[in-house]
This record gives sequence, C-alpha cells and structure tokens, in this order.
Amino acid sequence: MATGTDSVTVVSLDAEHWPAVRDIYIDGIATGNATFETEAPTWEAWNAGHLPNLRLVALDETGEVVGWAALSPVSDRCVYDGVAEESVYVAASARGQGVGGALLERLISDSEEAGIWTIQTGIFPENESSLRLHERVGFRVLGTRERLGRLNGVWRDVVFLERRSDKIA
Repeated sequence: MATGTDSVTVVSLDAEHWPAVRDIYIDGIATGNATFETEAPTWEAWNAGHLPNLRLVALDETGEVVGWAALSPVSDRCVYDGVAEESVYVAASARGQGVGGALLERLISDSEEAGIWTIQTGIFPENESSLRLHERVGFRVLGTRERLGRLNGVWRDVVFLERRSDKIA
C-alpha cells in the first residue's frame, strides 16, 4: 500500500532502496546530531536489526528516495513484543517539506495494525527540528538521559520520547 502527501509517496522499504537509504543515513551521521553511529551498517546488518514489515521510504515525484523510517525491536523478551524503537531520516534536500511527518504518520498507522502499542526514540537535544516533528505526531518527552554516551569522545545527552497508541489497549 502506498500513501503520500503532495510531495512524496510512502512505500515499503525493500533491499533495492538500500543504497539511497544508506546515503541518507550517512548524511545524518555526518551532521553529528542524528545518531551515535559513526558509519552505516551493511544491508544485512541493518535488515537483521529492523522489523520486516515496519520500514518505509518516501519517494519524490521522480521516484527518488528522499527519506526513510523504520522500527527496531527494543528487546527479544515476549513482554516487549508491542514496543519498538523508531528511526527517521530525511535527505538534506527534502528537509522542511513534510517528508518526516508523512513517514512517521504512516509508520504509526502501520505499527498499530501490527500490534505495536509503544514507539520510543532518543534524540539529541540539539536536533530541535526532529524533536518538534516527533511532538507534532504525538510523541511526548519523558526526560533527558544525561551523558548517555560518547560520540567522537564527547559526552552527549539524549532526549527520550515515546508515543503510546490510543487504538491498542
């Protein structure tokens, strides 16, 4: 199923999208404010770490991948089957155009259909646009995890957010 806004169409992320997804991820890594990762994984590693039916790409009118979003399990314990961690990345050329919102809205809808009742994420406080985006689609700030980890030798705080489904009891 494809959904979209005026500027993008959101579809399932497949292996064929990986080169563009990886490039967008590398650009996010380069900002220093998107992730603790310092290099993009292989397709095999990325694929193994994300829920198979809860990964999406946004395609512009030419079919180019301009963003992606995916869920990862937070634990292999059965009590956490309905809890997932979310990642969303938008190409620099498409930021501020509603791509992230389109991806997250579809990911939320798909996740609820799959039985996910809680989506959580961690965002560096310096990434203000991502914090605003997440709050717009229903995430709430739970708190800041201070000095959670080091990136390039510098301690970084992480704002911890979650979105609880109002459709799954």
